[in-house]
This record gives sequence, structure tokens and C-alpha cells, in this order.
Amino acid sequence: MILRRPKAVLALPKGLVDPGEKPMETALREVYEETGVTADVVAKLDDIKYVYSRSWGDGQRVFKIVSFYLMRYRSGRINHISPKMRIEVAHARWIPLEDAPQMLAYRGEKQMAQRAQEYLIAHAEFLPADP
Repeated sequence: MILRRPKAVLALPKGLVDPGEKPMETALREVYEETGVTADVVAKLDDIKYVYSRSWGDGQRVFKIVSFYLMRYRSGRINHISPKMRIEVAHARWIPLEDAPQMLAYRGEKQMAQRAQEYLIAHAEFLPADP
């Protein structure tokens, strides 16, 4: 039998909401755990709702809501993550926001990257000043 490594995909950080946690707190925690950087929330972009069937165990259908936030880098080093997170994240990296809709693997995440670009255009105070 030949074992193949799963194909690598480029995806945004996300995860389950822990008991007592709010979705925004989850987003901030997951960004830190999966990238090694801390961030501040600028705005909530939207929620994506979808259903999938588990590819493991009982194959049960799962309804999922993922909340996406536009964030601004505060501190930390990208890809400086704990060894236990390497099971979920092979490599964390920065990509230009304008390239994200083409590079991200999942349709909903592509839409969120586009929405982030639209937000930044509408809120010029978040864009870097020209030198």
C-alpha cells in the first residue's frame, strides 16, 4: 500500500469555539495558535454557514458557522507556533491581501478576502500612508 500525504491547502486560521468563549475571542486565539502572531480586530467581515460530512469516524453531517474578522498585526513572528500545532498547520505565512482571493483554497475564504479588500478601500484610515 502506498500512503500519500494530503495535498497542502492555503487556508485562514479557524477553529472551534471553546466553552465560555465568544467567536471573536476564538478568532484571536486561533490566529495566535495557528500563526504565532497576535492581532487586534478591526471589523467583523461576516459569517459563513455550511454543511459537510465527516471523512472520519461516523461520517456524520455537520452544520458549521465560521465567523471571519479583519485583523491588524500587533506582535509575534509568523510561523512561530507550538510543535503540537504542526499537526494542523505545516507552515504559516503572510500573503498579500490582493492575492488572497486567488491563493486561498476555499470559496468562502476567497469571498472573505475580497470583503476585507472592500472594507479597506472604504475605510482608508486603515491603509498605510504613502511615503
